[in-house]
Amino acid sequence: MRVLLVDDHALVRQGLRAVLATTTDCDVVGEAGTGEEAVERAGALHPDVVVMDLSMPGAGGVEATRTIRTTLPAVRVLVLTTFSDDDRVRAALTAGATGYLLKDATPEQVVAAVRSTARDEAPVDPRVARALLPDAPVPARDRGPEPARDRDPDLPPRERDVLVRIARGLSNRQIATELGIAERTVKVHVGSLFRRIGVADRTSAALWARDHGW
Repeated sequence: MRVLLVDDHALVRQGLRAVLATTTDCDVVGEAGTGEEAVERAGALHPDVVVMDLSMPGAGGVEATRTIRTTLPAVRVLVLTTFSDDDRVRAALTAGATGYLLKDATPEQVVAAVRSTARDEAPVDPRVARALLPDAPVPARDRGPEPARDRDPDLPPRERDVLVRIARGLSNRQIATELGIAERTVKVHVGSLFRRIGVADRTSAALWARDHGW
């Protein structure tokens, strides 16, 4: 996959390039140090994934993300930043970012997040996922029967299970493992879920879940 690195610190870009160079499927095709450069390079290079910092001179990462996702909807954006506060997370995801990772992530987590972003699986740091939800999710084995709540639309039980895990930032493979079902079955549930709640991607589904009390 083709990756564009965006960060105003050359040392950070160099480190990311070195990390991705250890893989056989990630090709860094360019770098940018500002939001304006990010938009320009994305338009010229058409990467599969843009790894985007938020705090940069000029147009920041949120605005650059919004412009890239509007003009190049096939390009996915993975935010890589030091900020985990709710306002910045919401702004980035609303602008169209597919995933959100913090800079204290390990090299392995960065590589995994880039790959997940390319697959449009919305990788989200658990600390960020908790910031998006009213309360940290409780593992299913620790929960009692769920009280009935008036939700619109009325989702089938399995799609409720999938939605809760999408809101936690889990990939289809991780959801399949937790629920003990095939990954292809998860994909079917995800497609049906998106149609029921009127969203087009996992990030929007996670925000919908948060807004509806999941």
